[in-house]
Amino acid sequence: MQSVSSIGFNWQIGARREGRRLVLLPQGLMTDDSGTTVAQWPAAQSNSHTVKQWLAAAGLFPTKWINLLFSVGGIQMEDDRIVLDAFIPADPSKDPVYKLAASALKDSSSGSKLMAEPLYEDDYVLVMNKPAGMPVHASRPGERGTLDEAAALHLLKRGDPLPVRHIHRLDNETSGLVLYSKNELAQQRLDEAMRNKAIDRRYVAFVQGRLARRSGIIDAPIGRDRHHSMKRRAGAGGDPAVTHYEVLEQYGSAALVSVRLETGRTHQIRVHMSHTGHPLVGDSLYGGSTRLLAHQALHGERLLFTHPLYGGQVEVVSPRPDWFEPIRRALAST
Repeated sequence: MQSVSSIGFNWQIGARREGRRLVLLPQGLMTDDSGTTVAQWPAAQSNSHTVKQWLAAAGLFPTKWINLLFSVGGIQMEDDRIVLDAFIPADPSKDPVYKLAASALKDSSSGSKLMAEPLYEDDYVLVMNKPAGMPVHASRPGERGTLDEAAALHLLKRGDPLPVRHIHRLDNETSGLVLYSKNELAQQRLDEAMRNKAIDRRYVAFVQGRLARRSGIIDAPIGRDRHHSMKRRAGAGGDPAVTHYEVLEQYGSAALVSVRLETGRTHQIRVHMSHTGHPLVGDSLYGGSTRLLAHQALHGERLLFTHPLYGGQVEVVSPRPDWFEPIRRALAST
């Protein structure tokens, strides 16, 4: 798995995980980047209300998360250490996804079908590499073979069944990176980052035709297609959607493009490229030819996000999938 690259901490946090607890240590929490004292560290054995007030004043964590911890008795002071009940495990006997994962763990034939691997992991986040053809989440109760189940199975094998939750999604037939949170703090911060468009997602795709411009921005609202329940369409009345693209390689009648999303609408890349007259190779739903590939030629290859605890930048890059190079060679020869 890849290692974290951390840049520009706002706080040098003296913190470590001890089982289900996040332990904050006095060192490193007293000053900001300029060396100015932020708040006096709570006295040893301070009560939980005092510690809660200190945490709020220091601004280290979301107020919503601090209040949630306080409401369930999850904030304590042990000597001069602040102890937060931050890593509450899921109950594999009750959590629906973990129940499926536990079943897969017992059934080797089921587990072998969950062919998805983690590319980055720490105590707060998990990045899974999804193959084409695997849904991220179940579309009906009890559905097997999802990326969510694969993520839960991975944590179950490690003996650390934290409540893993996907932060964004990919279409079933799109391969690539999917970001997961592993506790409530990470989920709150990563959900907020998604809302604020602060998670950078990059894709590569093979599209049909010759593009007139080497790069461009597609700004076209996307909504449901009233004539086809499975499709989306670009046009007035939809939700705002913005896609940036750059041509990496131009072939005779197709191109390899890099794509960056500002928004995350359903089928956004597929709809926008088709809208411009350049449907994805293999995307029959939006006008692409399936001669070379039976699914859309789209791969999520890069994620860049701010770590939910430390504040540094984490970049994860996915290797290109097995179907990628054969398509590239075939298109380059035309």
